[in-house]
Amino acid sequence: MLELKEKYINPFTDFGFKKLFGTEMNKDLLMDFLNELLPVDGKIIELHYLHPEQLGRSEADRNAVFDIHCKTEKGEYFIVEMQKAEQEYFKDRSVFYASAPIRDQGVKGKWNFELKAVYTVGVLNFEFNKNDDDKNYFHSEVKLMDTKKKTVFYDKLTFIYLEMPKFNKTLDELETRFDKWLYVLKHLNELQELPAKLQERIFKKIFKVAEIAKMTKEEFAEYEHSKKRFNDYNNTIETAEKKGVAKGKAEGLAEGKAEGLAEGELKGKIDIAKKMLSKGIDIEEIAEMTGLTAEQIKSL
Repeated sequence: MLELKEKYINPFTDFGFKKLFGTEMNKDLLMDFLNELLPVDGKIIELHYLHPEQLGRSEADRNAVFDIHCKTEKGEYFIVEMQKAEQEYFKDRSVFYASAPIRDQGVKGKWNFELKAVYTVGVLNFEFNKNDDDKNYFHSEVKLMDTKKKTVFYDKLTFIYLEMPKFNKTLDELETRFDKWLYVLKHLNELQELPAKLQERIFKKIFKVAEIAKMTKEEFAEYEHSKKRFNDYNNTIETAEKKGVAKGKAEGLAEGKAEGLAEGELKGKIDIAKKMLSKGIDIEEIAEMTGLTAEQIKSL
């Protein structure tokens, strides 16, 4: 029997993330993670999963498809997303997704417009604030704010982003359960056993659920496909970005014009799109990642 290179799944694959957080039998993992992460009033004691696709109200409306969409016993909504790579309009996407559970709370007839809280959580496998001077600032919490008074204007809409590349604590440096959660998410597929510092019930379950050797044949095939897409995706983006940026800089310098840089960047995006198409990645996802239109991509 061949020895597995990885003992535990990679949480940043679609399969791995949804296996840990998106199944009924493992929803205690999601509740524990959210309770450590979010400043909610009291602990989440129960939640139920909602359909991951929120349909528009008309044919012209665009659908929102979430990784995980759930609701607590208090009626609070949670959108939990794993984001593999940066997108040009990532902030816009977050706001658009958050609008779905807000809109769906509308009641026909007489209604006083009272809303339940909506939380969007992004576990990011890239740096969200690349220009931030504080490289240790990886946990962003965003709300609507009064810009003059610097106070929260509306406390029922919260965006939380975790920039995992910036979380660099070692096992010995872990202080809180939240630290432990982030360490597990970032390093799970690199580990061969449960570290002594993580000997708690919830982490024991994570390692049990994530063990590759205990998967069914169908699960293993699905995971391998998901992992291949993850690796191909990252390699394609990294290679094409380097080529695109280098070409753009070279052309910009040679011509002494902004048009040269813009043309090079567009060429880089087209190269990315072509490689992603060859990997079978959906046109919608390619459009979100590159900023190209669906029509431009279909013409390639």
